[in-house]
This record gives sequence, C-alpha cells and structure tokens, in this order.
Amino acid sequence: MTKTNPGHFFEDFTVGQVLRHATPRTVTEGDRALYQALYPTRFAVPSSAEFAASVGLDPAPVEELVAFHIAFGKTVPDVSLNAVANLGYAECRFHRPVVPGDTLSTTSEVIGLKENSNKKTGVVYVRSTATNQRGEIALEWARWVMVHKRDAAAPAPETVVPDLAAVVEPADLVVPDGLDFTAYDFAAAGEPHRWDDYEVGETIDHVDGVTLTDAEHMLATRLWQNTAKVHFNTEARPDGVRLIYGGHIISLARALSFNGLANAQLVAAINAGAHAAPAFAGDTVYAWSEVLDKAGTSAPGVGALRLRLVATKGRDETLTLRGDDGKYAPGVLLDLDYWAFVPR
Repeated sequence: MTKTNPGHFFEDFTVGQVLRHATPRTVTEGDRALYQALYPTRFAVPSSAEFAASVGLDPAPVEELVAFHIAFGKTVPDVSLNAVANLGYAECRFHRPVVPGDTLSTTSEVIGLKENSNKKTGVVYVRSTATNQRGEIALEWARWVMVHKRDAAAPAPETVVPDLAAVVEPADLVVPDGLDFTAYDFAAAGEPHRWDDYEVGETIDHVDGVTLTDAEHMLATRLWQNTAKVHFNTEARPDGVRLIYGGHIISLARALSFNGLANAQLVAAINAGAHAAPAFAGDTVYAWSEVLDKAGTSAPGVGALRLRLVATKGRDETLTLRGDDGKYAPGVLLDLDYWAFVPR
C-alpha cells in the first residue's frame, strides 16, 4: 500500500466533496519581511505599525495577499497538485485583517466539474474558506483549475458549472473593525490622491516594471507551501520550463500599482480574476489599472474603489486589454477585478 500522495486527478473529484487541507500555518513577522523582499510593495498599512495604528488597525496586519497565498497554498496538494493551470477566481472576500500570530486553516468544497473536449483534462471548481485559530473566517474564495485526468478513458462526470457572481456587491464588503481614515497621513502614505480624485473609466499606467526570475518565484511558492509540480519540476511540463505561480503575478502587479494607487491601502474583495497567459523567468512585468466603480462605506473617512488590475509581459503604453476579436491582447498576463479601501 502506497504511503505517498500522488494528488487528486480530475476523476477523483465529486460535486459536494469537502476537503480539509493539511498543515495549518501560523503567520509571522517573517512572512511580512519576505513578502516585502519578494515584491516592490510600499503600502503604508502593512509596512508601518505606527501608520496602521493611526487608522485603527493595531496590531498591524500583513498584506491581504499574504493571507491569500498561505490559505491558497493549503489547497494545492488536494486540489491542484496535478493541475495544468489555475484559471480564475471569483467571490473572494477578506473578512478580517490577518496579523502575525494568527494560524490559518483551510477547507474546500467541490462546487463544479466539467471535462474538457480533449478527454485528457477537466476543470474543477472549488469554494475555499480559511479560518483563524478562533474559528473566525479570515477569507473565502472560489476558483477553478484545469486538472489532468489519470486515465483518459475514465468516464466523464455530469457537468456542473456553478453560477458565480460577477462582482462582490459593495454592501457585502467587510470593513475591518475600527478602520478610520479621518486622520489619514497622506505624506506618510506617499500620495495625495483621495477617493474623490478617481473617476470611473480612468486608467492609470503604473509605469514601473520588474523582470521575473526562477529563484524569486520558487522562493515565494515554497514560502506559501504551494506544492504544484509545474512551478518546480522541469519534467512536469512538455517544454521543460517552470511555470510562474499565478499568485506571484498577482502580488507583483499589486505592488507595482502603488505608483498611482498608493492610498488603495486594503484589498477588500476580489471580484474576478483570470490568468490570461503563462509567465516565465525572463519576462518583464508591467501593470496598469482601470477604475471600474466607486462606493461609500459606513466607516469614517473610508471609501471603496473597484479596480481592474492588468499585468502585461512587456510595456503596453496603449493600455489595451482585448483585441478586436474580443480575446486578451498579446502580452496580457493577468486581469484582476478587485475592491480596495481608500481615504475619502
């Protein structure tokens, strides 16, 4: 009897199946430091305990994406160890700030299955929930991933494609307890731009670029205990090249967005996300954003911006998301739709 874990293949999943993922993970100040070493992030709330306390967050939380990566990494051995690629996200909400000392545990429910026409792979839809040591929900999200079949001749399951919301409604955004931007220090944050300064339809070129390396993305993927073979093992892909973890691109693009969105301090929700193309070491990543919507909140001095964050391979000064054929423009790596809290 084998004692090793080969991971789930497509035919191993059933709709309604609940997966309790192993290895709860305690967040530390080391996670904050390593995240800042891996990405050019400069947002004031996760960078400065003093700044965080001044807006009502004490102790200072880590970046929301630290919690996302840790919680996501827990799901990989059970959901996407045999993945071809992670395809997209929806209905992600951050319920409370995660601080050093919190221990995150994750469970997932299979909510959809669809075999691909090649009969060699299928798409698995899951809804995952991460809770802290007190059993409180820290974050939740849905995602879908393309997974290899163990046996191409295995019968296809009944197709179930879940109905996922296109956007998290503003009323469903969870504002952290105590958040108060009325005494916000714009000089310390790095830019003067308030909620009122942004217009729906406005695009922001974040200008800066970062060239990817294998060393950084593999360090990041190991940090989050993401064991997907395609990120480490050159024999896992026919081209013999390591695939950059999609979350690495998300964090890199979010960090690059500081230039123009320095006051988008907290990620409140991820409405949708698509990894439009693979990324590899040697690619240089740039980013731009579009303001999709604006909403008020009940917290003092706090507004919400709905933003489309686009990462591109190579600089795209046209800020083009899709071509005339409706497909993603060449070079688009990431299309991420999210809400962020900003000072009013």
